[in-house]
Amino acid sequence: MAVDRRKLIVEAASKSFALFGYKATTMDQVAKIANVGKGTIYTFFANKEQLFQEIMNNLIHEMKMVAEEVVDPNLRFFDNLNRVLDKLLDFREEHELAIKLSQEVREINTQMALEGVQQIEKAVVGYIQQQVKKAVDKGEIKPCNPEITAFVMMKLFIALTSDWKKTHEPLEKSQVAEMLQFYLQEGLAP
Repeated sequence: MAVDRRKLIVEAASKSFALFGYKATTMDQVAKIANVGKGTIYTFFANKEQLFQEIMNNLIHEMKMVAEEVVDPNLRFFDNLNRVLDKLLDFREEHELAIKLSQEVREINTQMALEGVQQIEKAVVGYIQQQVKKAVDKGEIKPCNPEITAFVMMKLFIALTSDWKKTHEPLEKSQVAEMLQFYLQEGLAP
């Protein structure tokens, strides 16, 4: 059975980026972890940036699959929204690369790490945007700008699940779901 060197390189690079971050990962480290010569990496990837982008593409694909797993076509839009956002936040908080990139951005603000974090956010907003469009088409929600709406939904969810607990007692998942429904579905008007 032939060894898939490209796959070995991508797996090794994923480990290295997750352990050391973007800035501290070198092609020498990746070659060592993959047990290939450094030149072998360059037969598949022109540079570290290209290799990193391959890993980010895989991460985003994995996130979309995780989101799709929890969507239930029999549920209403807001019920699915809460399930998807909850699952994606769990994924992001448990995935070593996402954690390391966020840490690297906070500590040393590496440009490529920042771009990686932004790609993750853009993918989440893009996924929610598609769901918003479907909900508008079904008449489940009012016509709106799907991209802005998706952005606000994601940011509100992050504010309730992550930012709130920095200075308050964390909200239970059911409380987050209630708040999303209250602010996004019912609104503040009497």
